[in-house]
Amino acid sequence: MNVADSQRVAAGLERLGYTPATRIKDADIIILNTCVVRQQPEDKAVGRLTQLKPWKERHPEGILALMGCMVGTREANTLRERFPWVDLFLPPSDPTELWATLAEQGHLSEAETLIADAEARRLALSRVDTVLPLSEEGQVVSTYIPIVLGCSHACTYCVIPYRRGAERSRPPDVILAEAAQMAAQGVKEITLLGQIVDRYGYDLPMFENTKEPPLVTLLRDIHVIDGLERIRFLTSHPNWMRDDLLCAVADLPKVCEHIEVPIQAGDDEVLARMRRGYTVADYRQLVARIREFIPGASIATDIIVGFPGETERQFRHTYDLLAELRLDKAHIARYSSRPRTVATRQFQDDVPEAEKERRRKALDELQSGILAGLNARYLDQTVPVLVEGKHTRKDRWFGRTRTDRLVFFASEDNWLGYTARVRITWTGPWSLIGELDTEDQGQDSGSLMSACSSEAL
Repeated sequence: MNVADSQRVAAGLERLGYTPATRIKDADIIILNTCVVRQQPEDKAVGRLTQLKPWKERHPEGILALMGCMVGTREANTLRERFPWVDLFLPPSDPTELWATLAEQGHLSEAETLIADAEARRLALSRVDTVLPLSEEGQVVSTYIPIVLGCSHACTYCVIPYRRGAERSRPPDVILAEAAQMAAQGVKEITLLGQIVDRYGYDLPMFENTKEPPLVTLLRDIHVIDGLERIRFLTSHPNWMRDDLLCAVADLPKVCEHIEVPIQAGDDEVLARMRRGYTVADYRQLVARIREFIPGASIATDIIVGFPGETERQFRHTYDLLAELRLDKAHIARYSSRPRTVATRQFQDDVPEAEKERRRKALDELQSGILAGLNARYLDQTVPVLVEGKHTRKDRWFGRTRTDRLVFFASEDNWLGYTARVRITWTGPWSLIGELDTEDQGQDSGSLMSACSSEAL
């Protein structure tokens, strides 16, 4: 989400005549876009702000702005007292005050076109004709489009509702215009973003009487945009992943066979304290349905260890579930108390940090072994890889398969933005290495049979 927000702000600044600065000391404007989902990134942001204080002292005419979840929806006044050298405090996804400030400083005609009207500001939209900065045009192969801002689910551990506000969907015509503009700028793959992306559109009047999920309608409309080759979406929620959405993934060739749906814990008591709204049995059944409807799909999950009150027995339930399901990716984090959340207000953070780290390492080692086994199946297989860039130190191109596996390969040719057919010669838990299959450089297409269609994709 922050990458998408930063790209839009950079594109707006370019419209005002600014260009990227390669060094801090050469900048006229510095915007620090922040995440506070856990304590560690918030501490990192505070450290960076402290480092930037001397720059502001040497450049009093420059603009130093703090943006994102650290600002949130109600934190600006407190932050002004804490960081008086910062000029602007911009809520997540909303650079309106930046455009207004630049208008006052002489960029009036151009900046006024970037100041959204009241409704657009509520939806955190900025009127930017160019979605990507010009400096990134033709260089960015895969990027993001936020479609649901904020969240209203309010899991007990999550600070997002307090920092990004209530859930609100962006209008489909705006999303489609952005997707088309990205395709025109050379983007081949877009990922649709939402805290609960499956809930897209349920708050929009235009979808009140539709039978299929609004996200499915949006996927179908984006699917026909020329130039786009792949579509992804994240993050899903077990309660909102309907079968017709799974069928859309199976039936639309551009939509990748990759689902990100967090479990967070493998114990029903812990899930209840988290207010996730489902049980371990529910999640197990969802995984089975995903694999039935989309054979060969990869599934990613999120897990929090050390949630308040989590016992060793409850942690072992999570461990055993991960070992049983053998998912393709697991983002594992230690529980971090966040201000104003229900968990912080009602529960004692009673699992020692050392124990949290032990549990995290145990799951990480387990998942590493699972991935090593899953990826080993790709050895000597040829897979389509959408090339995103070149690793200069390793002198290898890199990209991802449709199931989100990172692949490296060597070639003297320019493969940026192209889909290469790569025969895998080495596998590890986190990446694959291969060589170009010179006899099989066909189109990037699926070849699976789904439970929703009798035809091969």
